[in-house]
Amino acid sequence: MPLPTRSPLNPPVLLALMAVAAMQGAWAADEDSHSATRRVQAEGRARSNITAFPGYSLHAAGQAYSLRDVIIDDDGSEHVRFERHYQGLRVIGGELVVHQSASGSLREVSRTMARLPMLSTRATLSAGNATTMALLAHPGTPGQTAPELLVHARDDQPTLAYDVRVYGTQADGTPSEKHVIVDAHRGTVIDAWDDVHTAATLGSGKSFFNGTVSLITNSLTSGYELRDPSRGGQYTINMRNLTAGGSIFIDADNVWGNSALTDTATVGVDAQYGTAMTWDYFKNVHGRNGIANNGVGAYNRVHYGSKYNNAFWSDACFCMTYGDGDGVSFNPFTALDVAGHEMSHGVTSRTANLTYSGESGGLNEATSDIFGTMVEYYANNGVDVPDYKIGERLYRNGLGAIRYMYRPSLDGGSADCWYSTLGALDVHYSSGVANHFYYLLAEGTSAGSPSPTCVAGNTKKASGTGTLAGIGRSKAEKIWYRALTVYMTSSTKYAGARTATLYAARDLYGTGSAEYNAVAAAWSAVLVN
Repeated sequence: MPLPTRSPLNPPVLLALMAVAAMQGAWAADEDSHSATRRVQAEGRARSNITAFPGYSLHAAGQAYSLRDVIIDDDGSEHVRFERHYQGLRVIGGELVVHQSASGSLREVSRTMARLPMLSTRATLSAGNATTMALLAHPGTPGQTAPELLVHARDDQPTLAYDVRVYGTQADGTPSEKHVIVDAHRGTVIDAWDDVHTAATLGSGKSFFNGTVSLITNSLTSGYELRDPSRGGQYTINMRNLTAGGSIFIDADNVWGNSALTDTATVGVDAQYGTAMTWDYFKNVHGRNGIANNGVGAYNRVHYGSKYNNAFWSDACFCMTYGDGDGVSFNPFTALDVAGHEMSHGVTSRTANLTYSGESGGLNEATSDIFGTMVEYYANNGVDVPDYKIGERLYRNGLGAIRYMYRPSLDGGSADCWYSTLGALDVHYSSGVANHFYYLLAEGTSAGSPSPTCVAGNTKKASGTGTLAGIGRSKAEKIWYRALTVYMTSSTKYAGARTATLYAARDLYGTGSAEYNAVAAAWSAVLVN
């Protein structure tokens, strides 16, 4: 039986469909053209904002910008990303994102660079010597192209440097394509990273403080390393009770630690988990892509020194360092709120960069206490129940804490309330006023509240009975983060912090809002007026 013949489309219908298709093509072309025009217009507005607001953009003579990307939101808001150049040299860490309304009004600027490049572009170290220094630190084969002279601005101070390409093979056989950044005057290696990104895998860690936790680790040919490719490559090394050197933790079965101090990897798990929770907190709550907001992870050094009773953040190494404690009074210092505290120092140094002395130093320390505590609440780990105490898990007897945000004077040295000579205190004690403010802002007072308000004339210890309604942690943390990243500067004091947080509350919730009024009331409750 022959197949039925297919009737051709009715000619008028065919012509109509052809006309629709032609119009759709024209519409698509018009839409593409309109989109391209919008991008060009957004770029032009952003360039105008860069030069009009040098305090935000860190623009100055000798700087130029090349477009990287334009994102236009549904409401028309524009986000324009540039690479920065200084005297014709590329600036690593000089990226700039201009955030503006559809009409071009500047809203804010995202950037990593903390200071203006004010340096000569004439290197005293030759490119050949830079290559030699790079190969000494990272053995391999130099690239075919000459080292690139550039400005390295990922650290606090912009530095003239060379980008030396070094090729080789990692211990597990994976190829390596490294950028080694060498100071163009001193010849020291100041940064390095690999363009070869290896695979992530899910592991399990048995920690000392946080129970059994999941860890993203890096798969090697013959095992695993305690490195998280999904969070900027952040990793943890074992210092073996020395103060220099160390090596990354390696494991055969991807099950790390044993929940006891008999396995050196146990506290490595705590540290790696702490960096993961801190990364996720800043990413998911504040939209910050790593400590420096550039997608690069920090690293941990555990088992530092002998019976070292402390932990610290270093901008120089972009790392956290943890002591094991003395084993008598103190446990290892890898508790979750301590990890969040130390990494938050890195956030502060790359935003407001609060000077670590006087009242600004107290605000610096308080910022780390605030975000360390918020990391603890974000993780919501049942083994380490979140609270407003700092370092309460460090004491072997299970009693006490390093600091108490709800009533700072409980530590015996911190101030509950502001007074005129507060800045003379050690920064860990002058931080009490901001910690107290933050607790009152988030939690308020209630019957039986552990956080009394302050009374003029009795400033070091709060004794008031004032009543405040808290606005909740979610709103309070966003206000403090915006104040830190947008309005505070290196020399901000407590009066300036009041202004900065009021501005932040205005931006987020409106002038005269309940949140705005709560900020004012909480500052007044600690005598910052």
